[in-house]
Amino acid sequence: MAEGGIAISVVYALPERQTIVPLRVPAGTNVEQAVTLSQLPSRFPEIAAAPLHCAIFGRVVPLSQVLQEGDRVEVLRPLLIDPKEQRRQAAQARQGTQKGSGRK
Repeated sequence: MAEGGIAISVVYALPERQTIVPLRVPAGTNVEQAVTLSQLPSRFPEIAAAPLHCAIFGRVVPLSQVLQEGDRVEVLRPLLIDPKEQRRQAAQARQGTQKGSGRK
């Protein structure tokens, strides 16, 4: 390990593929800086277009979170639909199916 540097990785996953960028960054680097250093926003414009949300090993963290040796920063994809709205639509679809199933 280089003096003062830590090894981390920054990950962006799409349904069909995952991109992992291993980096060595200075101690004190935060999540937002690591994503910028990974150059993933330039490779995937949707990252730069939406507010940035990240996790470390699956736990959502603030962009100001200082990284530790071995951290895996996961760039989270923007939601296509709000989970509450998705559940509401699914419940409505089930109700529609149930209402029509007993009628002739």
